[in-house]
Amino acid sequence: MMDNNPNDKAPSTDNISDQLNELGKNLRNILQSAWQSEERKKLQGEIEEGLNSMKDSLNQAAQEFSNTPTGKTITEDVKDFQERWRSGEVSSKARSEISEALRKVNEELQKATRKNAPPPTGKQGE
Repeated sequence: MMDNNPNDKAPSTDNISDQLNELGKNLRNILQSAWQSEERKKLQGEIEEGLNSMKDSLNQAAQEFSNTPTGKTITEDVKDFQERWRSGEVSSKARSEISEALRKVNEELQKATRKNAPPPTGKQGE
């Protein structure tokens, strides 16, 4: 026989809202502990050191490449392109080519429209 005493309260573990709140606190504490851990700090230091080493290696490789004949040619080509861009030569040519391409597309669309147009009915004024 069950005792249905109205003064008996359900245990706090039955309250979902309280349990979710407690879960949030526990997760926050775990994440905070993990963030402040020595392992995380050590890993962060290793990652930073690795990234700095990679940056130095890439800079050195870029410097070495720029001193090769191919690297010098590329550098000169980039400088030439930048100068042509600044002078407007590149943008002028690009505009011209885009304009010509759009003109051709419009011509082809007009041809296709004329071919696919319905034939005249021959009945005027009806």
